[in-house]
Amino acid sequence: MNATSVVPARALVVDDNEMNRDVLTRRLQRSGHAVEAVDSGERALARLRTQAFDLILLDVMMPGIDGYEVLARLKEDVALRHIPVIMISALGETDSVVKCLALGADDYLTKPFNPLILQARVDACLLKKRMHDGEMRHIQSMEREFEIGRSIQAGFLPDALPALAGWEIAARFRPARQVAGDFYDLFETEGGGLVIVVADVCDKGVGAALYMALFRTLIRATASQPFPEGTDAGAILLATATLTNDYIARVHGRANMFATAFLGILDVETGMLQYVNAGHDPPLVTDEQGSVRRRLGLTGPALGLLADQRFSVGNTQLAVGDLLLGYTDGVVEAAGAEGAFGEARLLEALARTGGPPDALLQHIENSLDAFGDGAEATDDITMVALRRTERAAIPVA
Repeated sequence: MNATSVVPARALVVDDNEMNRDVLTRRLQRSGHAVEAVDSGERALARLRTQAFDLILLDVMMPGIDGYEVLARLKEDVALRHIPVIMISALGETDSVVKCLALGADDYLTKPFNPLILQARVDACLLKKRMHDGEMRHIQSMEREFEIGRSIQAGFLPDALPALAGWEIAARFRPARQVAGDFYDLFETEGGGLVIVVADVCDKGVGAALYMALFRTLIRATASQPFPEGTDAGAILLATATLTNDYIARVHGRANMFATAFLGILDVETGMLQYVNAGHDPPLVTDEQGSVRRRLGLTGPALGLLADQRFSVGNTQLAVGDLLLGYTDGVVEAAGAEGAFGEARLLEALARTGGPPDALLQHIENSLDAFGDGAEATDDITMVALRRTERAAIPVA
């Protein structure tokens, strides 16, 4: 084998002329390649379905399915289109060359062919094939890594939503990429309150996902620790927001990563919700008809921007029939042909949908899909909804 040749490969020669098949086979075998030869387009297509090849040398003029048709079928087949094809024919007309290249041929040789030119073009096509194969292996490796990351990130979301008497709860999480910067969390404190978190880390992809895990861990670890007996929910929220903010700003400030977050603690017996809104889109409180009663606006800056920031606590009372909807900006900023989905469409979805929170979130998801009309998502989408269905039973003395 010539020292400049690429690694030996498996080639398929397709030519209805026995002499041409023999010449091409011997030339390729001298270069160290394994060669199979068939005499028709039909046999070539059948063989390609059962055997992997690195290169195809394809005659243009053949009875039955000619080279043009074989080439067209190859390039339409996702499993075969990556195999390089060199067209070979006695025709030297420009029209034939142009047609073959337009159909996706990688190269073109005319008979009688120069052995050195044949080897050079075969080597070039095989080098291109192996570069493609290397890229595909890299992509597959990255996909496996992303799948592992996606699985790990899923572990940071609640395994199951809390089941609380008098409340219905639903959530949706849809990453725009393999991993996301959004997250939500729902868990009970030692005092029996329900912690509600909806947050959005700046940026997208792997970096945002790494910081998502850090923000989520800091928030859950702080809010779920055993505070002194009698500690007010507002004090827990302030401690959680302050510790998370200061840790990120002081330890990871050079990364310029931050998160907008809504942190709430709900008294499931009374319906009183205390919250800190750190730069996040205001959650909505609606009545049974879907009319907005209140927007839970900002009570502080985004977490992680600067240390020693001040946060305050807001509160609202959820009556029977009221619904709380927390969401990330990927909902209202979802793109479609008419621009952004916007709050107006979100409010329309709220007004049109009654029933349990899960039905509401499904309706919003369907509305987003219809609005986007198949367009690729540009941001993560996260939603959490809680509806109060009845008052807590009053214990009998």
